Amino acid sequence: MEHGANKALIGKRILLGVSGSIAAYKAVELLRTLMREGADVSVAMTDAATKFIAPLTFEVLSRKPVTTDLFAAHQEMLHLTLPEEADVFVIAPATANTLAKLALGLGDDLLSTMVLTASCPLILAPAMDGGMWNHPTVQEHVRLLRSRGVTVLEPVEGPLASGKIGKGRLTDEQTIVSAIETCLLPKRDLAGQRLLVSAGPTQEPIDPVRFISNRSSGKMGYAIARAAQERGAEVLLVSGPTALPVPPGVRCIHIDTAEDMAKALTTNFRWATIVIMAAAVADFRAEKASSKKIKKRTGTWKTLALTTTEDILSTLSRQRTRQILVGFAAETDAVLAHARKKLADKNLDLIVANDVTAQGAGFGSDDNAATLITRDGDDIVLPLMPKRELADRILDALQPFLTRAAAPKTK
Repeated sequence: MEHGANKALIGKRILLGVSGSIAAYKAVELLRTLMREGADVSVAMTDAATKFIAPLTFEVLSRKPVTTDLFAAHQEMLHLTLPEEADVFVIAPATANTLAKLALGLGDDLLSTMVLTASCPLILAPAMDGGMWNHPTVQEHVRLLRSRGVTVLEPVEGPLASGKIGKGRLTDEQTIVSAIETCLLPKRDLAGQRLLVSAGPTQEPIDPVRFISNRSSGKMGYAIARAAQERGAEVLLVSGPTALPVPPGVRCIHIDTAEDMAKALTTNFRWATIVIMAAAVADFRAEKASSKKIKKRTGTWKTLALTTTEDILSTLSRQRTRQILVGFAAETDAVLAHARKKLADKNLDLIVANDVTAQGAGFGSDDNAATLITRDGDDIVLPLMPKRELADRILDALQPFLTRAAAPKTK
């Protein structure tokens, strides 16, 4: 849909922050687009941003005074009232320095103080030069902000102001507007659906202090649970041991072993309309776990008898009535071939295939890249993106199956 066609943001109050990047000039067109869509936009600028573009430009277009100085704003308490009245706070561009301030909770200028006082959703569109985006400190700040629920958009790779080629260009205007619309006008396309999702690893005991497990963090399954709940579904999460907080509004059953997970999923399977098996269930367990701690011995421990755990997804597939089934294939080689075989063998509707050896997309990462393979023969190749964004793309791919399931049966 062309932005502005339906004035999707009529009456929405948006606080647009502009920090000191050469990309500040792009915020002008963003302001114009938001106003064409009917939004009421107020602009706040850092002192550095005013070196790149004059506040008067934003004042003329927004038809409102632009706040630039914390002490001047303090006289009218604008550093409090503007964030309190906003429906969403967008900072575009957001520099590496701005990301650091917000991650650390600093409030040494107007923009950072406004963020501290805001209770509305926050969207950041970073822009920076050189290799700054990939610097470990910047990436840690991004991870911290995202863990608090802040939407941090990915910058674009291309020519930078310095003449270098790299990832740091401000993302396109349409992406920013779409993020605002998603935030203010969330999808409710899963209303009435009941989603059963598994997440995390399992722990198979060897003795009371040791176990067999894997590197799964649970982040992907938790992101799916959160996304589905926000899109209107009733969500039940079956989670192996993780350090993640349960998303608001999501019911959760905590388990330890593959046997526990199988029991929880099969018990609730008939209730579900969609089942997404994002957990990394251990393939093997000790044939006989010791009831006492096995003492350390000199030399090698030559044998540990293992047996396979239950293939939960195959079990669920045999029991399905109307449920849409989604599996994951975390592979290290021949990723698509293995995923297609798993899709067919387990009679799934969709499988999410990913290479766990790919840089930035392995276990424990906040990002992932995947190929969604459907039983209809479609391959949807998705680049590296935040797992929360990938969760929405997976749910988007289920829409044809939901439409088909809702269609009246012909005789």
